[in-house]
Amino acid sequence: MTDSSRETKPAPPSPRGLSLTSAIVPIASLIVLVGLSYFFFGDEGALGPNQVALTVATMIAVYIGWRHGHSLEALRDAAVASVGSGIGAIFILFAVGALIGTWAMSGTLIAMVYYGLQLLSPHYFYVTVCLICGLISASIGSSWTTVGTIGIGFMGIAANMELSLAITAGAVISGAYFGDTSSPLSDSANLAAATSDVDLYGHVRETALTSGLAVLVAAAVFFMLGRPGDFDATAKMAAIRSAFDLSLWLFLPLVVVIGLAVLRVPAFTAIMIGALTGGVLAVVLAPARVIAFAGADGAVPNALLLVKGVWLALADGYRSSSGHVALDQLATRGGMSSMLNTVWLIITALAFGGVIEKSGALERLMAPLVARIKSATALVASTVGSVVATNVATADQYIAIVIPGRMFKQAFAERRLPPHVLSRTIGASGTPTGALVPWNSCGAYMAATLGVATWSYAPYAVFCVASPLLAIAVVALGIRSKAAPTGTS
Repeated sequence: MTDSSRETKPAPPSPRGLSLTSAIVPIASLIVLVGLSYFFFGDEGALGPNQVALTVATMIAVYIGWRHGHSLEALRDAAVASVGSGIGAIFILFAVGALIGTWAMSGTLIAMVYYGLQLLSPHYFYVTVCLICGLISASIGSSWTTVGTIGIGFMGIAANMELSLAITAGAVISGAYFGDTSSPLSDSANLAAATSDVDLYGHVRETALTSGLAVLVAAAVFFMLGRPGDFDATAKMAAIRSAFDLSLWLFLPLVVVIGLAVLRVPAFTAIMIGALTGGVLAVVLAPARVIAFAGADGAVPNALLLVKGVWLALADGYRSSSGHVALDQLATRGGMSSMLNTVWLIITALAFGGVIEKSGALERLMAPLVARIKSATALVASTVGSVVATNVATADQYIAIVIPGRMFKQAFAERRLPPHVLSRTIGASGTPTGALVPWNSCGAYMAATLGVATWSYAPYAVFCVASPLLAIAVVALGIRSKAAPTGTS
């Protein structure tokens, strides 16, 4: 058979651009479905209904993309690639679940609560939480590690002081995101600088302007939310002493995790080593507790029961049976299995985000916005709005930094605004606002780790709200945001 006689397959049609209506449909569908989920199920929506909403919204997005010329295979591959980008976050979630389980069994969490009850007062508790978490996150550059370690301890202290868990979670997150936006060790800060072609330390200096103001606003709010008066923790501390042997050795796992984070060991590795350290500490300091948790069995050697107990705590969390109801509620938690609902949420959210990005819906929605902008303040405000919308649509803070940064870069250049204004804007808005979206990987992580629904802590995550607003305000006031003179390079 000659080449001329062979039948050639027609080339697949090129994807067509989406109309404005088509671009809006999948995102509007997601908002409506998640809104219905919250109306029907409240905070329980994160246990399954929100995932169903995201799955249906993904199907709608796939249909829109297919109708505009994208093959089902290409859309599937985009969803798979997007989910793949979140594997790191998923493994960190599993590591945090394991860490909580062994720290509960070893007594590390209880020790944090015990000494916290001695040192902290309800009057200044919230502001102290915010500032300590800010200091730690600035040192290690990771909001997730800060929340997954010291943040858990603060939640336990708040529960024993009978303080608001939602406000405490907001204080923990506010402090944690201060470091994540302003530390040169932060991966999101590095990404914002790279996206805007700005030197990292230059970016950090500029972001410190908005981050510093935002954390001061947060600290002032949390100070005012403090509850005046003393707190008598005598009975609670006596109950803790009767059930746990307390010593400063119990803080070893916390020191290990923070030390590894300072040394820039990857978050999953640092947290998992911290979890294993907690298990070893439990075996050394409280072997009877580990054996009892494993289920004492004369046919199984104690050495193997110790391994079994740690294994169970890593997988399914620790179940305390001290006889003190409040204490058992505090120490019964953790395990990789406790994170499965959150993992489910992240997978469905990232799949939706991958399809939305592939179909070009975000670019279609942003393009008219960029074309109509006249002033520098409007440009920055539009960038912030686009970053927040991308965090909602794609469920990923990194995409929320990269896509708007890429889309608005030319607009900033045309108005001769310094590149650091763009980097400051996307850094101040992309990183912290992800924690305000329940299906975003950040919001899902914070809710799962701290045990407070995103909708509940969001009004108190003061830093996360103030940071993007301040990014707009400093430009409106002309602070370090003046356009370069015409003719300069």
